[in-house]
Amino acid sequence: MKIKIYTLVSLLFLSVSAFAQFDRSKMPEPGPAPQVKLGEAKKFKLKNGLTVIMVENHKLPRVNATLTIDNPPRTEGDKAGLASMMGSLIGRGTPNITKDAFNERVDFLGANVAFGSSSAFASSLTKYFPEVLGLMADGVKNSQFTQEEFDKEQKVTLDNLKSNEKSVTGVARRVENLLTYGKNHPYGEFTSKESVQNITLADVQKEYETFYRPNKAYLIITGDFNFKATKKLVKKLFSDWEKGSTPTQSIPAVAEVDYTKIHFVNMPNAVQSEVAVINPVKLTLGDPDYFAALLANRILGGGATDRLFMNLREDKGYTYGAYSSISQSRYASRFRASASVRNMVTDSSVVELMKEINTVRFKKVSTEELENAKQAYIGSFVINAQNARTAANYALNREIYNLPDDFYETYLAKINAVTIDDVQNAAIKYFRGDKARIFITGKGIDVLKNLEKTDYPILYFDKYGNPTEKPEMTLQIPGGMTAEDVVNNYFNAIGGADKIAEVKSVMMVSTGNVQGIEITSEDKMMAPNKMTKVITGMGRVFSKIVFDGEKGYQEAQGRKIDFQAKQLEEMKAMKFPFMDEAYKTGKLDRIEPLEGNNAYVIIFGDTEVFYDVKTGLKVKEVKTAELPNGNKVQTPTTFGDYKVVNGIKFPHAIGQKMGPMSLNFEVKEIKVNEGVSDEDFK
Repeated sequence: MKIKIYTLVSLLFLSVSAFAQFDRSKMPEPGPAPQVKLGEAKKFKLKNGLTVIMVENHKLPRVNATLTIDNPPRTEGDKAGLASMMGSLIGRGTPNITKDAFNERVDFLGANVAFGSSSAFASSLTKYFPEVLGLMADGVKNSQFTQEEFDKEQKVTLDNLKSNEKSVTGVARRVENLLTYGKNHPYGEFTSKESVQNITLADVQKEYETFYRPNKAYLIITGDFNFKATKKLVKKLFSDWEKGSTPTQSIPAVAEVDYTKIHFVNMPNAVQSEVAVINPVKLTLGDPDYFAALLANRILGGGATDRLFMNLREDKGYTYGAYSSISQSRYASRFRASASVRNMVTDSSVVELMKEINTVRFKKVSTEELENAKQAYIGSFVINAQNARTAANYALNREIYNLPDDFYETYLAKINAVTIDDVQNAAIKYFRGDKARIFITGKGIDVLKNLEKTDYPILYFDKYGNPTEKPEMTLQIPGGMTAEDVVNNYFNAIGGADKIAEVKSVMMVSTGNVQGIEITSEDKMMAPNKMTKVITGMGRVFSKIVFDGEKGYQEAQGRKIDFQAKQLEEMKAMKFPFMDEAYKTGKLDRIEPLEGNNAYVIIFGDTEVFYDVKTGLKVKEVKTAELPNGNKVQTPTTFGDYKVVNGIKFPHAIGQKMGPMSLNFEVKEIKVNEGVSDEDFK
C-alpha cells in the first residue's frame, strides 16, 4: 500500500513540475501547417468543349456527378426569371422517357437526379451509376418543354412571388441587391409578376438551346468508380451534346456611395427590423490579400464566438445572431454585416454594428483572436479535404480562376502566414465603414424616430427599390374620436351592445403546433371578470392561469405561484368575457397603417390594441414586457377569420409571435352561456 501511495505522490509531483514549466501568460507558438493530401484529380476534355474532372474515393460504394455550366451572369430585362424557370423545367421528359417514368426509375434505383439553370446533379450506388448518369445526360441533352409543364411552373412561380410579397426578409434582400449592384446589373435584377407573365414557352426553349451548352461546362465525378470505364461511359453519353455559341453581355461596374447613409424600406407588418451594412468590394479567389480578408471577416463576424455575435447577442441581447461575410467573385463581390433585431433597438443595433466594423479597421486585432481564426479555418479545411468532392471542386476552381497548381496544397501555409498588420490592412480596404449602405427594412412608425437621432442621413425606398418619401408615421384622428368610440364600433361590428350584454360566459377551445408538438388551449371566461386558461399537450397540462375576479395564480410544471400585486392590478382592470370593455378607458393614440389598411391604436397599460378603421374589428394586440436585464420585448397577437357564434363574431384564427417562434391557434369550438361554472375559477 505504501508503495502505491509513494508512486501516486511521485506522479503528482512530476505532473506539477511539468505544468510549472509552461508560461500560461503567453500564447503558444503556432505549429507548422498540417500536411493535407488531396485526392488526385484526373482531367480530360471532350471535343465539344466539356471538361471532365474525376476523383476516385472507394470508402463508400457511391458515386456523385455534378455538372456546372460556367456562363457569365447576364440581365434578362423584362423577362427576369427566365433562366430560373428554364432550370425548373429541365428533366421533365425527353424523347426517350416521360417525366413520370423518369421519376419512377430514379426512385426505384434509390438515386437522386436534379437539374438547374446552369447545373445538373446525379448520385447513386456504384452499381446503378451508369444508368443514373445516363438519365442525367438524357435530361441535359434532350429535355423537352411542353405547354402543360410550362403553365404549371409559371403558376407556381407567380404563387411564390405573391406569398413572398409580405416577407420582410424577402423584401430586404431584394432591395439590398438592387441598390448595391444597380438595376442594370445581373446581381441587382429581380423577378417580378410582370416579368414572369412576359415569359413564353418559346423563350424557355430558346434559353435552353442557347445557354445550356457544353462549351463552358465542367462535369465533376467523385466516389467509387473505375476511371477507365467511367471515362468511356462519359464519352459515350456526352460526346453528342452539341456545342453552341453563347452570347455575352458587358457587366456594369458596381458603384460605391460617397459616404455612409441609411437606406430605409418601410414594412408596416414587420415585427423586427432587418439590418445590413453593405459595401461592394473587388475580391477574387487567389488575390494577394484574399486570406487576410477571410481572417478579418472571421474575427469580425464569421461565427458565434466572434465580435458581432458576442456584442449584439451575448452582451446586448438585441438579436438571436449577428454575422458578417465577404464574398469573392470574378464579376462582383461585397462585404455584408447583418442582424435581425427587435424594433425598439434598431437604432442601437446600427450603432453597435458600425462600432465593431470601424474598430476592426482602426484597432489591431489581438494575437489570440488571429490564432483562433486561423485554427478555425485550418480545422475546417482539413475536415473538408477528406471528401473526394472537395478535391474535385478545388480542381474546378483551379480551372475557372486560373490558380497555381499548388494553390490548395499551400492553402494552410498561406493562412498561417497572415499577420496582424495584414488583417488590419484587409479590414481597412474591404470593410468600408466610411462608404457603406446601411439597409434597414422594418416598421417605420416604431423605429424611425430613434434612427433619426443617429448621425446618418436617411433615404427612403419602397419594397421594389424605388425612391420614395418618408412614410407617414401617423394619420390624423377624426375630431372628437375617443377610445370608447373605437371600442363601441368594435362591439357593433361583432354583433351589437345588446347581444354582447346577454353573454354571461364564453368557452373557447383552440389548437396549435409548437416545434412539432400539438397543443390545446381551453379558455373559459365569466362575468364579472373571471377567467381561466389551460394549455395541454402530450397528455399533460403545460400551464394553467386562473383568476376569480379578486385573486388568481399561475401553475406550470407542478409549481403554483399566486399573482402578485402588479398582476392582480392588471387582471382586475380587465372586463372578461370581453376585455375590450376595459380598453374604453385607454388612450386613443394614433391611426397606423397595418397590412395595407389603417388601424386605430389604443394604448392600455403596457398593451397596444389595433382596431381596423374600416371594419371596426380588432386585428392585433402588442404587449410590451421588461426583462430582468432592463431590455424590453414585444409579444404581438393577431386576430382573424371572424365567424358568428350565437349571433356574435369571434376570431377563429389567433397568432402569436415569441422571438423567432410563431404560434398559430385555430379555434375549434366556442360555447356561449354554457360549459362554464364557478368551479372553473377555483
